[in-house]
Amino acid sequence: MKGYWIAEVDVTDPEAYRGYTERAPAAFARYGGRFLARGGRAEQLEGDGWATRRVVIEFDSYEQALACYRSAEYQDACGHRQTAARAEIFIVEGL
Repeated sequence: MKGYWIAEVDVTDPEAYRGYTERAPAAFARYGGRFLARGGRAEQLEGDGWATRRVVIEFDSYEQALACYRSAEYQDACGHRQTAARAEIFIVEGL
């Protein structure tokens, strides 16, 4: 079954966030991640609405999605994101 990353992100330091955006694509490519939604138009219908970006990334399997997150490549990128943005990331299994 497919696996999906669902992320809500609020970038607090755009310049420092570039360290993340320069590194993360290598991990997504290595594990076959395909962006289904990244930024773009969104309408908050319920909840607190703290995030300014929503991201959905599809992987061929739940295991690949987890492996990507846990990979050395992504963890390196993640270190740059954590100082430049607030994020909540979920990995969910598709139907």
